[in-house]
Amino acid sequence: MNIIKNILLLLLIMEVTACSKLLDRDVEDQTRSTIIDYNDLGSMYSPVSGIYRAAASDNPGFAHWVDAAIRTVRGDDVAKGSAPNDQIQLSDIKNFQNSNPGVVTFWGSNNYWNNHFGLALFCNEAMADLNRYAANIAPGDDQNLALNNQYKGEVRVIRALAHLFASRVFGDVPIVTNNANLSQIPKSTTAEIRQWIISEMDSSIAFLEDARPNQSVHPGAVTKYTALLLKAKAAADLADNENGSQYWDVVLAATDEIINSGKFNLFPDFYQLWKYPGKLSNESLYEMQYTDQGSSIGTNIKPGAFWDFQGPNGDQRGSYISGWGFLSPTQIIVDFFNNRNDSVRLKTTVLFAGANENTFVTSPSGDKIYGNTNGQTRFMGKAYLPSNQNLSGRREYGANNNIRVLRYADALLLNAEAKVRKGQSGDVPFNLVRQRAKLDPISDVTLQQVLDERRAEFACEWWGERYNDLIRTEQAATVLAPFGFTPGNEYLPIPTQQKDLNPNL
Repeated sequence: MNIIKNILLLLLIMEVTACSKLLDRDVEDQTRSTIIDYNDLGSMYSPVSGIYRAAASDNPGFAHWVDAAIRTVRGDDVAKGSAPNDQIQLSDIKNFQNSNPGVVTFWGSNNYWNNHFGLALFCNEAMADLNRYAANIAPGDDQNLALNNQYKGEVRVIRALAHLFASRVFGDVPIVTNNANLSQIPKSTTAEIRQWIISEMDSSIAFLEDARPNQSVHPGAVTKYTALLLKAKAAADLADNENGSQYWDVVLAATDEIINSGKFNLFPDFYQLWKYPGKLSNESLYEMQYTDQGSSIGTNIKPGAFWDFQGPNGDQRGSYISGWGFLSPTQIIVDFFNNRNDSVRLKTTVLFAGANENTFVTSPSGDKIYGNTNGQTRFMGKAYLPSNQNLSGRREYGANNNIRVLRYADALLLNAEAKVRKGQSGDVPFNLVRQRAKLDPISDVTLQQVLDERRAEFACEWWGERYNDLIRTEQAATVLAPFGFTPGNEYLPIPTQQKDLNPNL
């Protein structure tokens, strides 16, 4: 995977097809084969397993630290953090200086493009492998045919998610469903991409497992409910477009199906949801999994530097709770939490530190968190793993923790929003989320109250929900004006390297 780090999109497919079937991966810490026997239907899940591992990687995949920073800093809840000149382009992105030459040529933008479309290319290769398996399924072998269709559905969900995240950053981007003619593929509009995602989910839902991800035969795999939530998220983006109100029916139907399944519930402790006790809980619709196999020594599987770059920097007195200091919750989000007496989410979302490198704040879990010479007093709380949960002998920040991606809380709040927009009561799903945060229920909830609850629930998470909500509800021009946002400046420019490779971009 590391070979792919510095190559461009056009070359990614050459890497995929030239490395002895890189997607042929067995489960973690087991020897993988280098030759695929497509007659061996018992190994048909191998390319799918490879996609989950690729998605959880940082090259390609969703877990690269700079990709998380690019998604996150554009909202009003997260500042760049770290030293002022460290990856200064992230400050330019924060301040919507998208035409700045440093942003146009920023290595992180090209990295983001390659990671997401590289993952899409890997998904296409996995689909091709699954088609090769399908060619060897005997007539009447309904069991293996059903599995083959299910596995294709799982890959489609990951591929669609990669396109969603790419489009949220760059706007109009290509829809990459095969690995041919990459230098000629045209862009699709953001609306076309959302419509394609809905269509892909509709093609997959019937074949996917009717189970919670932690109940899957392969625990943590995406299921029909993951696809339903992704469909709802794509439809919500379309619903706020001109003449798009009918998409609220799509959002409502998809989230109703998730809720009415009775399979999901909110993890009761929001603070612990982000730590070991909350791994692969009944709230999870998709999370990227990592494990050290319960061993205090040897191979440690973690998402590259994803946790490290968010850890408190400065002298942490030998504590393993340290890192690079990127992504600092803003005073704006702290004030927002305080003004609504949202203490549970505040202590979870914001890891407070001392005023300088010689003073500390004791975390809710008892760790001393020191400040630094940059004057940074806040770090990412949802990335914080307390020392009392770390396996003895493991001192890597965040080791053995999962990255939460899609949660049941999102389904509930989208359901509430769809109901309110359609003139119905959204009180029940809305208050389930609110009461988990130890807040009093609200009757006759309004649209702005739903959006405020989304702001509180998803604050400082790595998928850019706050920014996307501001864009789709056309509130960005007001809320983000102090940061330099202007309409028409919603997306980053497509990297120069990619436009050089494909003039259609």
